[in-house]
Order: sequence, then structure tokens, then C-alpha cells
Amino acid sequence: MNKTLHFDCLSGISGDMTLGALIDLGVPADQIQQGLQSLKLPELKLRTEEVKKCGFRAIQIYVDHPEEKAHRHLHHIDEMIDQAADINDSAKALAKKIFLCVGEAEAKVHGCTLRKVHFHEVGAIDSIADIVGVAIAIDALDISRVTSSHIPTGTGAITIDHGRVAVPAPATAEILTGVPIMACDIESELTTPTGAAIIKTLASSFGPAPAMTPLRVGYGSGTRDLEGQANILRVTLGESVKGASSSKLETDRVTLLESNIDDASPEQLANVSEALMQQGALDVWQTPIVMKKGRLASTVAVLCEPAKIDALQTLLFTHTSTIGIRRTEMDRSKLPREQQTVQTPDGPATGKTVRLPDGSLRFSLENDEVQRLCRETNKTADQIRQEAQSAFDATK
Repeated sequence: MNKTLHFDCLSGISGDMTLGALIDLGVPADQIQQGLQSLKLPELKLRTEEVKKCGFRAIQIYVDHPEEKAHRHLHHIDEMIDQAADINDSAKALAKKIFLCVGEAEAKVHGCTLRKVHFHEVGAIDSIADIVGVAIAIDALDISRVTSSHIPTGTGAITIDHGRVAVPAPATAEILTGVPIMACDIESELTTPTGAAIIKTLASSFGPAPAMTPLRVGYGSGTRDLEGQANILRVTLGESVKGASSSKLETDRVTLLESNIDDASPEQLANVSEALMQQGALDVWQTPIVMKKGRLASTVAVLCEPAKIDALQTLLFTHTSTIGIRRTEMDRSKLPREQQTVQTPDGPATGKTVRLPDGSLRFSLENDEVQRLCRETNKTADQIRQEAQSAFDATK
């Protein structure tokens, strides 16, 4: 069964709202508690309570723990997650990806490196419990796709560790670059940095709920009471309808950076291309051209999310001789895709599935996985790919 999870974020999204909704959906709180206890955080206890918001029931999450004032770095949190014995590797990877999303935003907002950025509110025990708990719950649901409505942020101002700031908070605003925002005049912080990072990491598309057969619905409560609407997050777990939603392409907005370079060696261009990908570019390519005065040159093109523009431009200016970079904003259509691990005769291997317009699925093994299995087994690349394809076909 291909399962889809859709988030209705009419009243925004936060970590505790998400965790409450997933528990209400049916993920056992005891399973999440067991995973959280393995983080070695002192006396952490997860509590749930059924509450009512504007007459509608929902699950409210409370994280009980001793008071602390620790401001953790990203590597501290990664280490905590890595040593947790009762959390699956896939849940660990998801939790770290969500924290990385927050860390990159905080680093840009505060003008420091990712290594040096401090996690304040998001580094607190309750936020760690929310993010790791959500990762455990998502892993337990074994879903194929996550979609979401547009995201409201609220308006007004709030006070954080750095003083009074406008809503959305700076980190939230940075995280939500590239994510469709819903118009909202409610004077409250509806979407937190934790909630923004969770939904940006999980959701493959934003808009109305996709075609599916609903199986279960869960409701998570926010802490505030809003005037005129329930402060709750609704998540719907459904079985994907084959072919019905496949013609809907996912869309997003990306930026194309281009620079013509006529005095770099092939080795230099290869090195900078690799560095750009490591810095977060979606794709990098080179095109041979002939410039003025008949000079042979290359156009280095970089496709990226808007949030990555500054970092990638800085890298190009620093590591090449270019003195100018063209920038083009572009709308992009893409096939829905998901990472999927298959069990081959030589062990687990990770690939990618894409849904074609006719509703069928196409699977391809990541090339790094092919090379790894070739080294470990002495089999050919064709053999590895055929075995992985057979393993994928058996899961249909």
C-alpha cells in the first residue's frame, strides 16, 4: 500500500502540534517515549492529554524535564541522536535532517558558520523531544509521500532570546523560503522554527490534499487559544489512489546562477562544481562556449533554492576568477519522488522512486550505492541494478 500523509496547517504548525497529531493518528506514545529515553536526557517524560479547542478535540503534548539553560550546537545534537540505541537509523537520519534545516537558517540569520551556530529555543529539551519524536513517528507510519497545505505564519511580534522580533521569527522566515505562505492576519506566532523545519523537510508538495482514500485522521493541539478558529493541526493518513493524482506535477521556485569563465583549467572547474554541490546546489553543469575575441570558455550553471543564493554566489566569487554572476528566477515542474530502500541479495540498498504521469512508478538505484555494492561483492553494475530492480518490483 502506498500511503500519503497530508498536513492541514490552517492554524500553523509547531513541533508539539505535529507530535500530538501523529500520536492521535495512532503512533503509540510509548514507542516514542522509549526512543526519547535513549537520548540520555535526564528524566525526560512525554505526556499526552486530550483537550478541546473551540469545541474540537485534539491531543496536547507536554514534555516534562528538569530545567536547563544549555545552548547546544548542531554537532552536540547529532551526537545525542547517533548514540540513541532505541531509534532506527532512518528515524535518526530524518531527525538530523530537520535539525540541519534549522541550523542552516540560524547560521544565515546570525551570520556565522553552521559549526558555530547556537540552538536556543530549538536546542531545548522539549524541542529536541518534539523533532526526534516526530521522526520516530513518521518512520513508524511507513508512508510513501507527505504533502501539506500552504503555511500561515501569523502576524505581530514575539520576544525570543535575542529580543523582540516580528512574526515570523527570523529563523522561521528563512526556513520557509521556497515554501508557499498562506495569507493570515492573526496576531500570534502560528508557525515556529521547529514546525517550519519539520514541514519543509517532510513535504514534497504544497497545496490541496491529493487524491487518496482517507484511512485515519489525527489532531494535534497548540498551546494558545485563537479567536475564531481552533488552534489545531490536522493530519490525514490515506491510501494513494493509483493514477488519480499522478498527473499533478509538483512545482517549486528555483534560481539559476550562471557565469562565463575563460581562464580556468578543467581541474579547477571540476573542483568548484563539486564544492557547489556540497554547499547545497540542486545541480551544477558546464557548457563549452566561445566568448568575445574568439576565446574558448565555459559557462558554469548552478541551480539552487533561493535560500542558497548568497552562499553559492560567495563560493563562485571566491573559488573562480569570475567578476559577475547572472541570476534568473524560474518556476520548476517535477515528478513526485521519494527515497526508497530495497532489500537486495547483498543487503539494503537505497534508490529513488518517481511517479510518472500515468501513475506508474519508476525506480533507480543511486549510483553511489551501485559503486559501493560493486566494491563489496565484485559484481558488475548491471547485476547490482537488476537485483535492486527485482527487489523493488517485488514490493509493488
